[in-house]
Amino acid sequence: MTNVKMRVGHLIREARKAKGLTQKELGAKLGVSESTFNQYESGKQNLTIETLERVANAIGVDIKALIN
Repeated sequence: MTNVKMRVGHLIREARKAKGLTQKELGAKLGVSESTFNQYESGKQNLTIETLERVANAIGVDIKALIN
């Protein structure tokens, strides 16, 4: 399961960087700290489907882009 979390985190990081956002900026959009968002990207924090959907919406990508 850890590999899945790491893969999703990597895809989130790529999408965030492609939009020119920092972890702090995206965390603020989501109402989480930069530290929490870093844990999402590093695969150390479990993401619910609802949270993943909020991340996708905040970045401006389809949720499928974060799970493929």
